[in-house]
Amino acid sequence: MESFNKKSISLELANKLAKVAIEKAIELKINIAITIVDESTNLVLFNRMDAAPLMAHDVSRTKAITAAGFGIPTGKPWHDFIKDDPILNKGIPFVKDFSLIGGGSPIIIDDSIIGAIGVSGGHYSEDEQCVKAALEAI
Repeated sequence: MESFNKKSISLELANKLAKVAIEKAIELKINIAITIVDESTNLVLFNRMDAAPLMAHDVSRTKAITAAGFGIPTGKPWHDFIKDDPILNKGIPFVKDFSLIGGGSPIIIDDSIIGAIGVSGGHYSEDEQCVKAALEAI
């Protein structure tokens, strides 16, 4: 029987990314929730700023799961992908644990998806800025 090795995000790296995302949120004057999952979409870290919106935890989770599960960021890449396909346009948004909202991204090291980050709490463009700052810290 054959097997293979998978790379996975460490808790240490997840904590670092969350810290940077929170610093960016403070700079933007927003309160966020952050979910980081491994390459198999298992929860590695969840962090919520004190005044983050009530539903931000669930939205950040679905963004992270979508990004890890499909290997592309949430938001515009998905809008471009489904806009001209009526079946995808009507079906994809109803997939469980799926988000079309910007603010989720795979975490890629050495061409391998090791996990994903999802941020929610601000406007999606602000969530995306928090994700970008976190990923630039790698």
